[in-house]
Amino acid sequence: MNDQLNYLEQLEAESIYIMREVAAQFEKPALLFSGGKDSITLVHLAIKAFAPMKIPFPLVHIDTGHNFPEALQFRDQLAERIGAEIIVRNVEDTIRNKKLTEPKGKFASRNWLQTHTLLDTIEEFQFDACIGGARRDEEKARAKERFFSVRDEFGQWDPKLQRPELWDIYNGRINKGENVRVFPISNWTELDVWNYIRKEQIPLPPIYFAHDREVIEYDGQLIAVSDFIRIDATDEIIRKKVRYRTVGDMTCTAAVESTAETLDEVVSEITASRISERGETRIDDRVTEAAMEDRKKGGYF
Repeated sequence: MNDQLNYLEQLEAESIYIMREVAAQFEKPALLFSGGKDSITLVHLAIKAFAPMKIPFPLVHIDTGHNFPEALQFRDQLAERIGAEIIVRNVEDTIRNKKLTEPKGKFASRNWLQTHTLLDTIEEFQFDACIGGARRDEEKARAKERFFSVRDEFGQWDPKLQRPELWDIYNGRINKGENVRVFPISNWTELDVWNYIRKEQIPLPPIYFAHDREVIEYDGQLIAVSDFIRIDATDEIIRKKVRYRTVGDMTCTAAVESTAETLDEVVSEITASRISERGETRIDDRVTEAAMEDRKKGGYF
């Protein structure tokens, strides 16, 4: 009998171990949920980690108001199906209450503003740990973080103050007002996530698979036509068969041309790709070379 775990089983075991460490070390954890494939995978891992009980922490969605409708519908259906508590807080409310200035322009993104809503939500519910689906292969700022990433009382992150994590020992000790962001799938790659989704047959929103959609081509990227972007007279609206590698806001997430309609076809497509999902499809990461790191230092997840 072969008792050796394959690589997906090893990744799963590591992530489940981290989930259980969160439940053991923290009083009020939460799982940040967007309706994207990584957070869906996290929910699946949490279900496995605590079965036959329900997930012992709520799902939290910071809703920018610019989401894909398919992701929002999936979010609500999933929460109802697994019997999870879901907390939704809206960036639009934060903009109004704090009198924040909305970004302007063709692809005006609220990504920078959602940090305010996230920090307010953490304070409102006194969360001491927030679980998220960031992976080290996505972006170089994310590659700097540990599994347990401490934030100060202002929600800020200092990349120079990282705790050692030797022998799978995770230090969740924090001072009053601080919190920890936890990344159980840090060691996974995009291809690992897709292979795991295929292995476990995890349902996903349909936008992850090839479908017809009206888009405009801008700077080499295909942006979905929506009420949230400005259509100029020079823009040509075209209909293409596309899918999404990552699901952020409609204002800052580009589609890729694709005919992949099944999990096997998506896995084959990702295997052949030489560009990261964020590098190919996230407009907001192109603002500056250090765009993601700057947002994380300010409290972004």
